[in-house]
Amino acid sequence: MLAHAQVGAIVFFVAVLDRTVGFYRDTLGLPVNEIDGHDGPFALAELGDLSLVFIQRPAKAGDSPVVVFRLDGGIDDYAEALAAKGVEIVVPVSEAPDGGLTLDFVDPDRNALSLYQPPGAPRRG
Repeated sequence: MLAHAQVGAIVFFVAVLDRTVGFYRDTLGLPVNEIDGHDGPFALAELGDLSLVFIQRPAKAGDSPVVVFRLDGGIDDYAEALAAKGVEIVVPVSEAPDGGLTLDFVDPDRNALSLYQPPGAPRRG
């Protein structure tokens, strides 16, 4: 079902956003930008077609990172297909910090996975 999707982002939940930005930008040398999202600030490092997203929020070990599959559209179709296959959806289709859409689900070991489609993409394929 996701054979044509790309891994577009890896999301990290972090305790202190400024500390994380400093580490990835100043220590590792990655281009990291802080962004004011509608749910609060987050940081983004663009590495070619892959984004590292840093969101400050309480998390326990195992909550992060989250692998995000980028879609060109049709997130509602994917949501229905996942549900039909018995996949546990933990956050239904909702607005992402940048105005796109996201859906979170887990694999059998409860590893977090997510679908993302950018703003303006069609909800149905």
